[in-house]
Amino acid sequence: MFGAEYYEENRPPRQVTVATIVVLGLGVLYALLGLMALTSAGDPISEIVTGAKGSSAVVVVVAWVGAVLYIVPALFLRKGRPWARLVIMAVAVLGVIGGLVAFPTGLLGAAIHAALLVLMLQTPTKDWFRR
Repeated sequence: MFGAEYYEENRPPRQVTVATIVVLGLGVLYALLGLMALTSAGDPISEIVTGAKGSSAVVVVVAWVGAVLYIVPALFLRKGRPWARLVIMAVAVLGVIGGLVAFPTGLLGAAIHAALLVLMLQTPTKDWFRR
């Protein structure tokens, strides 16, 4: 029975697991955007994202920075690193603001980031990072 208690005690709450999956998914999407911007689709992508053709290098850099801002903390969320929670909370706040600024097309992004913020602020999550 000692093994089961140890496992339950060191297992992250569902909120952390769900947030990790969502954050990793967003990071992978950013990485894919960066990779796609390196292909022949780079000009159309840069025109959609920035409004100007020929700025695919900017899109690649921003997409990969975004990927790192999501993927690196996600890898440390389940390990209970408090800094990872803070980074995800900061990125979530920026995502909510960005989604609201891009109203109405940014509502899905705002909702996803708001859900991440709620997950990071729930009591089981707070307790997991305080242990």
